[in-house]
Amino acid sequence: MNNRLRELRAERGWSQADLAHHLEVSRQSVNAIETGKFDPSLPLAFRIARLFDLPIEAIFSEEPQS
Repeated sequence: MNNRLRELRAERGWSQADLAHHLEVSRQSVNAIETGKFDPSLPLAFRIARLFDLPIEAIFSEEPQS
């Protein structure tokens, strides 16, 4: 799954630790989501969307099919 988390975080001037604090997850979780190593649970995806005031689809998208 592709995501814009790093871009959205950078727009706010937040570090991974800052975002992790807002989401109540570890910095390692934020890093894993940003790098595509981990897809967030649905509740976490909703928290991310609410935090950035965007629909989930504006943050996360499926990887293009080959």
